[in-house]
Amino acid sequence: MQKDHNTGGPPGPTGRIRHRKRSSEVSFDASKENGGHLLVDDQNKYKSMWIRLYSSLWMIGGFALIIYMGHLYICAMIVIIQIFMAKELFNLLRKAHEDRRLPGFRLLNWHFFFTVMLFVYGRILSQRLVNTVTSDKFLYQLVSSFIKYHMVTCYFLYIAGFMWFILTLKKKMYKYQFGQYAWTHMILIVVFTQSSFTVANIFEGIFWFLLPASLIVINDIAAYIVGFFFGRTPLIKLSPKKTWEGFIGASIITMISAFMLANFMGRFQWLTCPRKDLSAGWLHCDPGPLFKPETMSLPGWVPPWLPWRDFSIFPVQWHALWLGLFASIIAPFGGFFASGFKRAFKIKDFGDSIPGHGGITDRMDCQMVMAVFAYIYHQSFVVPQSLSVEMILEQILTNLSFEEQQDLYVRLGQIFQERLYGLS
Repeated sequence: MQKDHNTGGPPGPTGRIRHRKRSSEVSFDASKENGGHLLVDDQNKYKSMWIRLYSSLWMIGGFALIIYMGHLYICAMIVIIQIFMAKELFNLLRKAHEDRRLPGFRLLNWHFFFTVMLFVYGRILSQRLVNTVTSDKFLYQLVSSFIKYHMVTCYFLYIAGFMWFILTLKKKMYKYQFGQYAWTHMILIVVFTQSSFTVANIFEGIFWFLLPASLIVINDIAAYIVGFFFGRTPLIKLSPKKTWEGFIGASIITMISAFMLANFMGRFQWLTCPRKDLSAGWLHCDPGPLFKPETMSLPGWVPPWLPWRDFSIFPVQWHALWLGLFASIIAPFGGFFASGFKRAFKIKDFGDSIPGHGGITDRMDCQMVMAVFAYIYHQSFVVPQSLSVEMILEQILTNLSFEEQQDLYVRLGQIFQERLYGLS
């Protein structure tokens, strides 16, 4: 999303909230509130554009390198992003003079954070972990025990944090402490809801993570450039520098890019093959019907002088159009929500870790909305809904102990022998 450079409202009468830096706090401007200060009229727009461009090139280059390195490195990137987002959001409501009276209270936030991280990633990666250590009996039993008691472990870690919170309650600090407790839980819901879907998409095939994420970036850049040069009509008061011209132009560019990118990415098994374990080796698989080219012919009413009467496409390109439509029409509202949120807290950005862009949270507003939709779309319209050998095998390896699996093996052997002799 285009970065919102404006917020509204004077500082409140209550104690000063420690936001990161006072420079991120901004004052109310009625003309900007009503869309009177468009990016096309900004006298410093070229300076900010170059700063934003350099940062974008570094981010895109680093992102491409991580994609090349594979699934585990992408997941590590997601974890780092989560930590930075949580840090920015934790700091949003911090009051330094209150924290000094509560030594160790900040540590409690991170206790809850890593507890939820263990719970979310344990559920998502448990089957891949089992597949990775199957050949080693000791590791397999260790991992099986971890999976079996994973939920109870996370529960008691949470209960320990809950008791820790109760024991740290101090007189005249109750309102602040309970407010921080509720704020921490809201942050965990926001951060881990989208990230769990993101990681699930990665292991279904990097394609289902990379394409949606790329479409958000393309829509962001296209909206910025089109609005930079042609923007005249304000789009929404929450983001006064966003324009209808940028929104519509970015939508068209995003839809075209979705169709073309799906064709390009669908040619690489590294992007289309699902990862069933936690190894880092190269992938080889049957790409499936979505990634096998089909020949299409232009209808008869198309002028015959066109050079390409027949062309090939991947069926997944039709799915990509729906992703592109969502990325260009619906996902920007994640940015509008973030803009309103920043206005409510009278800050310019969530952080300042990315020059020209703000903080990590400022870059993830639309990505969070897109990741959830991409997962739901993939599970609803792409993944086969009927049972398969792989699905049943996954349930067996996840939910049955080693002895139960052996018993199942023996019983299946007996059934097969009875059927074989019965047929003969």
